[in-house]
Amino acid sequence: MDRKLSAKEYVFLSSMLFGLFFGAGNLIFPVHMGQQAGANLWPAIVGFCLTGVGLPLLGIAAMGISRSEGMFDMGCKVGRGYSYFFTCALYLSIGPLFAIPRTATVSFSVGIQPLLPGEHAGLALCVFSALFFLVVLYFSLKPSGILTWVGKILNPLFLLFLSILTVTALLKPMGDPSILEPTGTYATMSFFQGFLDGYNTVDALAALAFGIVLINAIRELGIQSPKAISASTVKAGLFSSLLMASIYCVLTVVGAQSRAVYGICADGGEGLYRIGTHYFGSFGGVLLGITVTFACLKTAIGLITSCASTFVELFPGTLSYRAYAIVFCLFSFGVANFGLSRIIQLSLPVLMFLYPLTITLILLCLAGGWFGYDRRVFIAVTVPTALAAALDFLNTLPEGGKAFLHAETLLAPARAYLPFFSYGMGWVLPACLGLVIGLAVHFTGKKAAS
Repeated sequence: MDRKLSAKEYVFLSSMLFGLFFGAGNLIFPVHMGQQAGANLWPAIVGFCLTGVGLPLLGIAAMGISRSEGMFDMGCKVGRGYSYFFTCALYLSIGPLFAIPRTATVSFSVGIQPLLPGEHAGLALCVFSALFFLVVLYFSLKPSGILTWVGKILNPLFLLFLSILTVTALLKPMGDPSILEPTGTYATMSFFQGFLDGYNTVDALAALAFGIVLINAIRELGIQSPKAISASTVKAGLFSSLLMASIYCVLTVVGAQSRAVYGICADGGEGLYRIGTHYFGSFGGVLLGITVTFACLKTAIGLITSCASTFVELFPGTLSYRAYAIVFCLFSFGVANFGLSRIIQLSLPVLMFLYPLTITLILLCLAGGWFGYDRRVFIAVTVPTALAAALDFLNTLPEGGKAFLHAETLLAPARAYLPFFSYGMGWVLPACLGLVIGLAVHFTGKKAAS
């Protein structure tokens, strides 16, 4: 029989889970969302927290309940070939394609860019990102105590400064969000837009990549049964999830308040810097820039290490760990020089494709005991979800990309006939229909066999 974890052990697990998920990138999106949502910020916050907080927790619980030994094992419930594709696509997205380059651009956007003339921003980003990834590569190739040092010193310092900043902003607000007109899609569908904004945190994707770390930690504490592991995972995640949700709420409100003075900034990094300097002057901007940079360094080192290790395991006999780390750092450096706003724009179509597949895989693994993890159910749900998600991918491409691919041929009927497509969730009905078909095949075949 599994023993009960102590309160101290739950605090340890919660702290570790929070450290895995919360990086500097999680700060910029709520700020920008608040500026755009204005008076409609609360429905946007609810949607954002569902994908930015709820899904990561469900992802880790699903890994424990389904007795999966990692993301590749979860994907194999659909098929081994699919799992190779899904694992590679997911790790590249939370790695060198978007999340790792974003660590450099967030650091630059918050700490360096506001201090420079606009005409030198491109060159400065190139120099800064080169130095940033040289440091990342050095510590990725030679693991040392920096991750522990950063985690124990700089992250608490960062959260302390953030709490001082946000409490000050709440006590001395720059404006009243309730009188600010929502912009764009926040005016008519703020909940759904917030739901999609939560994709940008990529935490649901990261949950599948890093969830096994938490599960192994729980197992090492003497918990073995899937039911007890999932229960311990949820309990450990409760504090970290509430903390993350609280931070998202406060940052969204503060971001909305800042619009009364600064308008809508180009991105959340600029907005965060302006908030810091508004209340604490240049000292606030410098301190915020330093702590964000070190937090981003920790995140980047962890992601490079994780991605390189995963690709060595997936493709043994190809490149060494060292070679993968160098390639990922060089590629991330190149992508980082597109700038933060451009990276966010480029990442959206990929996230619109990957998130539906991630959500359905998580839910199927959570409920898999009901249908015996029958692969036919997984396939029946995944195939139509992937096809519909591909349409969402096409729909969020830049106009030039749509024209090049002649995407309108497919998008026009999707807009006309696919429910929720205009909300960016055209995959929901195909996934539900696939689930009905898969369950019918499973239970009909089971009765026939009996």
